[in-house]
Amino acid sequence: MSAIPQQVLDRQKANLNALVAAQSAVFAGFEKLVELNLKVVKATLDEVAQKSQQATELKDPQEAAAFASGLLQPGAEKAMAYTKHVYDIVAGVQGNLVKLTEEQIAESQQQLSDVVDQFSKNAPTGSESAVALIKSSLATATSAYDSMTKAAKQAAEVAESNLNAAANATFKAATDAADAATKVASRSRRSA
Repeated sequence: MSAIPQQVLDRQKANLNALVAAQSAVFAGFEKLVELNLKVVKATLDEVAQKSQQATELKDPQEAAAFASGLLQPGAEKAMAYTKHVYDIVAGVQGNLVKLTEEQIAESQQQLSDVVDQFSKNAPTGSESAVALIKSSLATATSAYDSMTKAAKQAAEVAESNLNAAANATFKAATDAADAATKVASRSRRSA
């Protein structure tokens, strides 16, 4: 069998393996999201049953106000925890896909470099400048890709940092609102 058809078959096999790996990463992430959502639903149903029981035992409006204000902060904390879990799952899948893509690009760059080297060995006399131009262009493209990859990673880090800051600000606002509601309920009980 000649080398070129074998190279084509090897490349197709590598592409198929990469596709299967990408699908596996996405499915694993989906599976984790389903598992997380099932846990959240189960915990929520248990908590609703418990809180409903507690609500039926309330005797006056002050107790009801305190009970209602006590529901805010844990809900905000749970929402933040859920959001963090979802973000971690999505970031993990994205990281796996980026890794697979980088591996594919590195392999493609190596294959292209091998083709250029093979071409340069078999190039006719006098084509040295054309071969040098092709090698220079390949080096420039590789350098540009590396720069873009670094910039994309930095942008992702900044986005994650901003997301964490926004989440912390939202959590603080929810906590402050719960504290304010608790203070209002306490004042209502004292004035009654």
